Amino acid sequence: MIKVEETTQGVLDKISEGFEQKGAYNLRQNGISVCHGDSEHIKIRKKEDKPGIDIFIDGKTQGEKVFIPVVVSVSGMTDLVYNDFYVEDGADVNIIAGCGIHNSGCNESRHDGIHTFHVGKNANVHYEEKHYGEGNGTGSRVLNPVTNIELGENSVFTLDTVQIKGVDSTIRTTNVEMDADSKLFVLERLMTDGEQKAESDIEVCMNGAGSSAQIISRSVGKGNSSQIFHPKAVGKNKCHAHIQCDSIIMDHAEVGSIPEIQAKHVDAAIIHEAAIGRINDEQLLKLRTLGMTEAEAENVIIENFLS
Repeated sequence: MIKVEETTQGVLDKISEGFEQKGAYNLRQNGISVCHGDSEHIKIRKKEDKPGIDIFIDGKTQGEKVFIPVVVSVSGMTDLVYNDFYVEDGADVNIIAGCGIHNSGCNESRHDGIHTFHVGKNANVHYEEKHYGEGNGTGSRVLNPVTNIELGENSVFTLDTVQIKGVDSTIRTTNVEMDADSKLFVLERLMTDGEQKAESDIEVCMNGAGSSAQIISRSVGKGNSSQIFHPKAVGKNKCHAHIQCDSIIMDHAEVGSIPEIQAKHVDAAIIHEAAIGRINDEQLLKLRTLGMTEAEAENVIIENFLS
């Protein structure tokens, strides 16, 4: 067991709550795997041809957690990693990922993580991904995650992704291919402030009969930040999908939402909704009558909206 220094532990507490060096885990810091462990049903192996790991989850896995956080704490570093998850038929697993950047220097620090999931039949995967940035330096903190998901028949995949502080620039790309009767649930929560920029592209292809997808995006834009969302659902068979994008805009921020749906089968049923607006004055007034300042009331509304 390695000793985790204070700065790294502080970042881990933000992105990977409950992380311990036991069971199945892998901690990547500044471009290298500093520690990892296996469990009876989950094995982690270092890739031979490129940076990253392969995570093998056997079909007997039931309700187990695997932690794979990444921390970048060196200014001026670009970390590129490829992680592949092989989930056997019938497995039930909770994967807790996330990346945190601590940048106290003057150069850009960046992490590009490409995660690919090969999910077997009748499997259930819950994937949590938190992104976070901190540090007093002038160097920017950049995160560009790519998530590729291949869902087998009758499998369920839940993607819970959060970015709420300190990331100066992000391009988030998610691609999903779905077999018959598979189910996808996506909850994306994001907040930008200052001069931060965020772009999120999600494309879901429902190839198999009976597949279904629910995509919910909630965001808050503050300061002079900008956001753009482009969720896309493609129905290639009898299927059902619902896309919902809700955003709160504040100060001088810019927020754009471009939901897209494509039906390529007569029995494809796809719905999209998008709403952007400011905080309701009546909500603020009600909370202020309870003794809150305007800033405190705004924070309560934002926290409840994002949760």
